[in-house]
This record gives sequence, C-alpha cells and structure tokens, in this order.
Amino acid sequence: MYGYQLRAAFEETTGATWPLNIGQVYTTLSRLERDGLVQPLPEHDGGQRPYEITDTGRADLALWFATPVSRADRPRDELAIKLALALTTPGIDVRAVVQNQRTATMRTLQELTRLKAREDRPGDLAWRLVLDAMVFQAEAEVRWLDHCEASLARHRPTASPPHPAAAPLPADLPEREEAGR
Repeated sequence: MYGYQLRAAFEETTGATWPLNIGQVYTTLSRLERDGLVQPLPEHDGGQRPYEITDTGRADLALWFATPVSRADRPRDELAIKLALALTTPGIDVRAVVQNQRTATMRTLQELTRLKAREDRPGDLAWRLVLDAMVFQAEAEVRWLDHCEASLARHRPTASPPHPAAAPLPADLPEREEAGR
C-alpha cells in the first residue's frame, strides 16, 4: 500500500476515531524503510509509491502484537495532572474543575452511546472494539471523577503544622540544661 491507502485503512478500522495526518504516515514509512521494516516498490502510474513489509518488519510486528501494553508506555494522564495541580494552585475551584470535566465526559459518553446504537456497520468488529474501549474509558473516567468529588467532600483543609523552630520551648528547659552540665 502507499501512504494514502494506509491512512484510509487505519481510519476505516478505527472508525476515524484518531485522525491520522498524512505527513506523519509518510514520515513513519521513511523511518520504517530506514530501519529495514518496509521496502518501497516501483511507483504506480499515478506517482504513488507503494510499500511492502519485510520479513524483519513481520517479525517486529509479531513481537508488537505479542507484547502487552504497559500503563507506563502511555502518555501522561493530563486530567490527573490537572486535578493535582488544581489542588495546590490558590484561587482554583477544584470542585468546578471536576464538574466541568464530568459534564464533558458525560457528553462524550452520550455521543459514543449514540454511535453504538446507530452503528451501520454491525459486522465491523474492529470498529466495534475501538468504540467499546472508548465507552469503557469514559465510564471509568466518570467513576474516577465521582471518587475525586467524594474525596474532596471528605477533605478538610488543615492549617500547616507549625515549623519546629516556632514551637514553644519547654518550661523546664533551663533545669534540663543545668542538669546536663
């Protein structure tokens, strides 16, 4: 396949959930060629250059499919970071941040549910699985936001403990010092 065909196949398989920039496709193909994972074929009449996977590429692909995805391999969780920073940033209403996110996530969940209900490609298992993963992730986010809200409700801001140097001195300190001599 050439770049545009690869992009179309990816977007069809994932239901265009993650739009793919065509420039990124060709940059990736160049890197894969450099690494010996694909090789270019002669150009078509229209000027498109198709690529085919090499034996090394097939082995690398098989390894990728066989290797579980680690949570550490995924990008940082921007929402968790945002809430952690909101808790320590003066003047930020953390409950409002949680509520705004819940509203947005519920909207997303409703749209995903509508997509599932009107699925006009019932036999497309790949798209169905991608859609299900997105629904489950949105549901998990709503549950986590509920947990955050409950934690905020239980949290009682406390004054910072006094610095040890600010603690009152014991009344018998002069006697202790005298006994120590």
